[in-house]
Amino acid sequence: MVHSAGVRAVVQRVSRARVVVAGEVVGSLDGPGLLVLLGVTHDDGPAQVERIARKVAELRVLRGELSALDAGAGVLVVSQFTLYADTSKGRRPTWNAAAPGPVAEPLVTAVVEALRARGLQVATGSFGADMAVELVGDGPVTILLEA
Repeated sequence: MVHSAGVRAVVQRVSRARVVVAGEVVGSLDGPGLLVLLGVTHDDGPAQVERIARKVAELRVLRGELSALDAGAGVLVVSQFTLYADTSKGRRPTWNAAAPGPVAEPLVTAVVEALRARGLQVATGSFGADMAVELVGDGPVTILLEA
């Protein structure tokens, strides 16, 4: 098994974003906020969930150096197992470091709930679905977080 640093999140500052599944919008962010692409690995647990939720909520990357908490901004969380792609050999990525669905889905849900517990408005994609993620980047600002 490939060892990794824990939960990974690619955080993008957006002016709006949405997730479409089978032609229907399943989650959207209709104003300035954060799009969070979230990947989890095999040994992630409550400590990593809390740490990444705190980092996302308190990251001061919105205009005026505000965090999502400071600005009352929304967050759109999209599960993204491909953040654990291993491309060290050949041209075809392997996904061994990504947690399988039965492990990953409850962890992604826990991150969403931890963000909501901090008072944030959180929308989500649809776990395991073929999603179209649409966004209007602001800046652009894109940051990789690991917990």
